[in-house]
Amino acid sequence: MAKRAPQGSGTIRERKDKKGNPTGKWEARYTTGRDVNGKQIQRSIYGSSQKEVLDKLQKAHAEIKGGDYVEPSKMTVKEWLDIWLKTYIGNVKQTTHRAYTDHVNGHIVPHIGNVPLQKLKAHTIQELYNTLSKSGRRLQKGQKKEAPAGLSAKTIKNVHMVLRRALEQAHFLRYIKSNPTTSCVLPRNEKKDMQILQGVQIPQFINAIENHRYKALFTTMLFTGIRRGEALGLTWDNIDFARRTILVGKQLQRERVKGGKLQLVPLKNDKQRWLSPPDTVFSILSEHKCKQAERQLLVGQLWTNSNLVFTNDTGGGLDGDALYTAYKKMLSDNNLPSIRLHDLRHTAATLMIQNGDDIKTIQDALGHHSAGFTLDTYGHVTDQMKQASASRMEAYIQSIKTS
Repeated sequence: MAKRAPQGSGTIRERKDKKGNPTGKWEARYTTGRDVNGKQIQRSIYGSSQKEVLDKLQKAHAEIKGGDYVEPSKMTVKEWLDIWLKTYIGNVKQTTHRAYTDHVNGHIVPHIGNVPLQKLKAHTIQELYNTLSKSGRRLQKGQKKEAPAGLSAKTIKNVHMVLRRALEQAHFLRYIKSNPTTSCVLPRNEKKDMQILQGVQIPQFINAIENHRYKALFTTMLFTGIRRGEALGLTWDNIDFARRTILVGKQLQRERVKGGKLQLVPLKNDKQRWLSPPDTVFSILSEHKCKQAERQLLVGQLWTNSNLVFTNDTGGGLDGDALYTAYKKMLSDNNLPSIRLHDLRHTAATLMIQNGDDIKTIQDALGHHSAGFTLDTYGHVTDQMKQASASRMEAYIQSIKTS
């Protein structure tokens, strides 16, 4: 027989049969509103004692009265993120949608996707960020030895931005009571020491790649500052030999799934840019194009006709592992420092600065979002130039004194 509940508390009863009710034997039922047909919507609360159930019931009543009530749901974080990606960010650019999807499927869902959305807490999200910082990198081909185990602070902040936006929408729709990401602490950006080729190492590098199969690729990267993915994504229609310009608008990426294929994708925010490399780059590219045509004739129908500038032996996209291995071996065989392939970009920027290019020109060539970022990244080089300028001015002053 159901026991009488305390006055004003609502419907509370002690269940006789606990089967199917692992949370306890006391139950309270309350009304949250009415459905489209005017029928009352009732929910149940369970507890191990009458007092526990009463406390929960009073809290639910207070939330309903204050407008803070959230309907119970078994929806998981993954289920909500799938809905959010499909339904709520359709107004963003394709590249932005792809980046959001990569962060969701690559970094968020594998760690917290099975957590019930309404039970997601700030400390769980903080643990996610801490884990990503220590061991969150999913190695792509060509990154097996040189990539750090953890994600950069910038990448974690991007993951946080995606999760924050998704949970803001969930909060707006009253699927959750609050957005737990607001209490998380994000890692600080740490400026890493830059490794570049310098001094005699640059002519040594040029000599080392003279007869190398990737001579054209390494030369282009060294004297333009183009990123690896951007270089591998170049197609011959991007190269204007008459005007001496190169259009950078795509990059070659591997799909972020197991066994994913290489694909050409637009740059983030569709920010294409024009480069004006030295004539040497175009001479080497022209030579490379002739060799590629000869290779195409040799393999015949096996050629994929991808129109890529830098390809494998049958015209397809270059495999990152093969490129990485060949690059590192070339450095080792020629007693060059074991810098990353990406450090050719830093070397190019340094050469531009040392040869007198203005910061705005360098910013445009590298595709940085602002000249301030370029100055901050390569400030050590400009400091050296300032010291050299001061020395030249001092020499001029001394020459005046002695004249």
